[in-house]
Amino acid sequence: MTTVVFMGTPSFAVPILQGLVDSKYKVLAAVTQPDRPVGRKHRIQQSPVKQLALKLGIPVLQPEKLSGSDELQQVIDLHADLIITAAFGQFLPTRMLQSVKVAAVNVHGSLLPKYRGGAPVQYAIMNGDQETGISLIYMVKKMDAGDILAQQAIPITKNDDTESMFAKLSIVGRNLLLDTLPKLLAGDVHPIEQDESQVVFSPTIKPGEEQLDFSQPAALVDAKVRALRPDPGAYTVIGNKRTKIWVTEVIDQTTDDEVGTVVHKDKHHLYLSAGSGSVLSVLELQPAGKPKQKITDYLNGIGQTLTVGQKVIN
Repeated sequence: MTTVVFMGTPSFAVPILQGLVDSKYKVLAAVTQPDRPVGRKHRIQQSPVKQLALKLGIPVLQPEKLSGSDELQQVIDLHADLIITAAFGQFLPTRMLQSVKVAAVNVHGSLLPKYRGGAPVQYAIMNGDQETGISLIYMVKKMDAGDILAQQAIPITKNDDTESMFAKLSIVGRNLLLDTLPKLLAGDVHPIEQDESQVVFSPTIKPGEEQLDFSQPAALVDAKVRALRPDPGAYTVIGNKRTKIWVTEVIDQTTDDEVGTVVHKDKHHLYLSAGSGSVLSVLELQPAGKPKQKITDYLNGIGQTLTVGQKVIN
């Protein structure tokens, strides 16, 4: 039986771990991030991978940092055939990579060499890409730079957000991994070196990058809203009030109004002008200190003061 050390943290990794167990790989340990406080009440919560591993009776290791940790040596001492990682969230020391008998393989949520880094799905959506996918790569010390073992693309629809894409990609990743591993173990995989000239990076989104830029076309504003949903959420400032924008829709019309102007308003609709004469409909939003609101509720409350022709976003 092929032995595996699995390393992952979020929901994206859960179907992949379950698939390995269902396919009779012997998972010796699951390595995941430490329990973290979550939500406004900061309740300590186990990672999705830890929750599944405990349910399956798999030993769980949770190093704050792998380098120099007891957990690093524990993994090395297991002498597993494979290390499989899926959104683990830390770099793997060279000693760990060299400890496996066959290979260390990463299930990465993009079509490498685009996008390397911690937010590949977010950037694919935010940049208006038509597709993304899964890349299986050998793990090396350089971030997401290993040779490609297999890839599979899937489309990004106009309604997809980061949550829906991760859900789709987790299934694609599971299936691609389970199809590829027997070939890898049999020596029947022919890795492809990544083209360094085509590398695009996707660093983790910083708080200052969550603000919407309405000088961009409406399609890209909408794309950023979806890319940052469900977490951390995109925002703008409407009437001097920081407001999260949760759901938008590109309207098939044009305007000569200045960017950030109310183009149309009635009891159920709020259209704002964006770059290149485009128009964006806001469908769900959240003023600071308030719960999420459908646009109808907003326009019956705080939004009553907005008027057509008013510039509300700078």
